[in-house]
Amino acid sequence: MDDEAKYGIQKKKSDDTVSESSDNGGHERAQWGSDREFLLSCISMSIGLGNIWRFPYQAYANGGGAFLIPYIIILTVVGRPYYLLEMLLGQFSSKSTIKIWDMVPALKGIGVVQFFILTALSSYYCSLMAITLHYLVSSFQSELPWTRCRPEWGPNCLDSISNDTGSHNASSSAELYFYKEVLKEKENIDDGIGYPDWQLTLCLAASWLVVFLVVVRGIKSSGKAVYFLTSFPYIVMLGLLVRSVTLEGAGTGILYLFKPQWDMLLNPGVWYAAVSQCFFSLTICFGAIVMFSSHNRFEHNVYRDTQIVTTMDMITSTISGCTIFGILGNLAHELNTDIDKVARKGTGLAFISYPEAIAKFHWLPQFFAVIFFIMLFTLGIGSASALANSIITIIKDYKPKWRPFYVAAGVVIFEFLVGLIYVTPGGQFMITFVDYYITSFVAFVPAIFMLVGVCYVYGLNNFLDDIEFMLKRRLGWYWRICWAFITPVIITGVFIYSLAVSEVLTYSKTSTSKIAYPPIAYIIGWILFAAALIQIPLWVVINMIKKRSYKFPEIIYRTFDSSVNWGPVNKKINTEWLEFKKNKSSQS
Repeated sequence: MDDEAKYGIQKKKSDDTVSESSDNGGHERAQWGSDREFLLSCISMSIGLGNIWRFPYQAYANGGGAFLIPYIIILTVVGRPYYLLEMLLGQFSSKSTIKIWDMVPALKGIGVVQFFILTALSSYYCSLMAITLHYLVSSFQSELPWTRCRPEWGPNCLDSISNDTGSHNASSSAELYFYKEVLKEKENIDDGIGYPDWQLTLCLAASWLVVFLVVVRGIKSSGKAVYFLTSFPYIVMLGLLVRSVTLEGAGTGILYLFKPQWDMLLNPGVWYAAVSQCFFSLTICFGAIVMFSSHNRFEHNVYRDTQIVTTMDMITSTISGCTIFGILGNLAHELNTDIDKVARKGTGLAFISYPEAIAKFHWLPQFFAVIFFIMLFTLGIGSASALANSIITIIKDYKPKWRPFYVAAGVVIFEFLVGLIYVTPGGQFMITFVDYYITSFVAFVPAIFMLVGVCYVYGLNNFLDDIEFMLKRRLGWYWRICWAFITPVIITGVFIYSLAVSEVLTYSKTSTSKIAYPPIAYIIGWILFAAALIQIPLWVVINMIKKRSYKFPEIIYRTFDSSVNWGPVNKKINTEWLEFKKNKSSQS
């Protein structure tokens, strides 16, 4: 093996030169208008719906204040290191989540799996925004439509505007409005999921239209929109926090959220919840961070940005937790009941508990409903635009001559058509189904293999040399230990635990109800699960076949060798990098 191969790079053939800004036909890669745009885009993407309705309930259900301890630990040894790793890979290579695997082409399947997850996640994320938009429009009525029962909802309905808790079997008008008026939800999907609801379809189309306007010119348009997408939610959030803490019973609600249950720290389920919340909240392992950082200046300080984004994520989660549970504390006070009777998880927290609490506000309930749902919609736009932009960038990396307008339009139209299944009467069944089989379990697998690929196939020291060349500093022992050992061990342990405790998928409208799916759904689900994960070994086999002219064990080395396209895309920087690697090799 020649000298250059020893230090982890291949000789560049004369016809394999790297273009100044891209390896895709000489097309220049757009860069952020400023470092601030990049940072705000990362904040807008990572701080979204997960902080508003997922974190508060996760904290409440997993030990209250005690949950903050495992969450901060996981954020420190999993979230932050992984976030930095994705930023470094994107910025060093100026490529998206599939193209970065020019580093080890045999592991390109990792990027393909992430693309698969991105497409699925993006398709149903906008359906949640469609529901938000439906509530936003409804909030402009003279009386909030979920405050009173309707005759067609039956006798077991209690007005949300009332302070009476009613009978044990009674449902609030806010709950019935969500399920019967907005979702028009079916009892089961044994006979199919039904047809798209026209109102939610219009809201879905409007949501995707807004996303299209944000991403149509790539980061040039999304970079400008991010100033509003980041600042407005924080203004509203702080305003709602002030209003929340001044309500009667708010203190009880906030204390209920953060009251520590120390025995929960020994429960592995709490640590699993912390990891899953960290992944979902920071949007790591979906490829969006790689995409954003690939548009950076080569020498940009992503180390600083990682610290800022992950810290802001924790602060935002805490603020939203105080806001939501302050309002739930007031709701429990008004109903003279316990908080666990009014706290719901997921969409129920945003579309049932919170609207029910607003209905009891004595002044300007419409105003608080409008600004809350505008905030939710704005947060959703920030995250949905990042997901859509990631898909667009992956396509553009392979088809650089395609016009951005048509690529963006194609992606948006495709995702809108897929998203129609989520605005049917069985739509929530489908969201639970896709989340279970595609975006939950599957996300851990590429995360594990990415760490293995960087640290043990390409080589951790090799990668650290690349980053030292880019940032003009060598990363310390903390990052090395996390990437090589702590982070992959924790993610692997959590993945194994999640498989061990997994149950047959059911749909839960309430904490006690469990509705089974048709048998064919489970078959389709596992086929989708397998189709995604098989991409990783499949691409190893494909690359081994390409190297079949070599004999064993040389074929193994060649299969997992770097591509000639790996490295900085700027020709001048690439030449300097090659020289830097030579010098490093001669010193070792």
